[in-house]
Order: sequence, then C-alpha cells, then structure tokens
Amino acid sequence: MNDAHLHLIVNHFPIIGTVFGLGILISGMILKNNSVKTVAYVLFIVAAIFAAFSMGTGEGAEELVEDMPNVGKQIIHDHEELAEGFAILLYVIGFMSLISIYLSIKKNALGKYSAIITLVLVSIAVFLAKEVGTSGGEIRHTEIRPKAILGAEAEQKTGSKEKSDADND
Repeated sequence: MNDAHLHLIVNHFPIIGTVFGLGILISGMILKNNSVKTVAYVLFIVAAIFAAFSMGTGEGAEELVEDMPNVGKQIIHDHEELAEGFAILLYVIGFMSLISIYLSIKKNALGKYSAIITLVLVSIAVFLAKEVGTSGGEIRHTEIRPKAILGAEAEQKTGSKEKSDADND
C-alpha cells in the first residue's frame, strides 16, 4: 500500500466527520442535550486527527500522481493549499471541542458560548470541506473539472446545432 492509497483511505473522514458533526452539534444545541453535543465534539476531534493523517499522506500521494497524464501540478497545488487551510481549521475546532467537553463536564456557563463558537467554526469548515473534496476529486476525475463541464456544454450546443442544420438540408 502506497501513500496515494493511504491518502484515499483517510482523506474522506475529515470531510464526512465535519458534515455529520455539524448536524449532530445543531441537534444537541436545539435539544439542549450535552451528551449529543459531546458526540459532535468527539467527532470533530477524530476528524482533526484524520486531517493530520491525510496531510501526512498527501505529499507522498502528490509525488505518485503529479506526472500522470491529465494531472497538472497546478491543480494539485490548489488542492494542497485548500487542504492546509481546512486542516488548520479542523485543528482549531478539535482544540475548541476539547475545551467544550471540559466546560460541559464542569457544567460551566461558558459551555454555551463555546458551543456557539464551535458551531460558527464548523459552518466555515463545512464550506472548506466541500472545496477541498471537489479539488481533490478534480485531480483524477477530469470530468468534474470546470473546463470539462464547459467543454461538454459547448459540445452539446455544437452537436445540436449541427444536427438541426442537417435536418434543414
């Protein structure tokens, strides 16, 4: 198993964990249930740990795929930049989650504010997660790249125009 394979295994959890954690945190806040919020906090901590693993395998994965056909160094660089920002935000959220768990256990009134701060940070992280996931997918899935979509639309328009021209003859 090489770094590219490991990267593909671990890189999905930070994204999925963040999205599910957001839903669980919102549920816990609406229900005013500290146990549910704690589940979300633990999920964020695990997502941050997996983000570190993902960052650790990303460089090796880059080395393996950067010279493959249809894989450009720029698209990998863009993905790497987004992933670094996402990982840093997840580390902050993981730390904030540790604080939130502590405040919840101590039944400190600041626990409510730490939940709100975490919610705001996670909302930003979900947006970044989408961007990181899409940019990572674009590395090997050329069909989801913006230019591929524009090219397909142009081809469809050209193809339908040629067809209608042929029908008029």
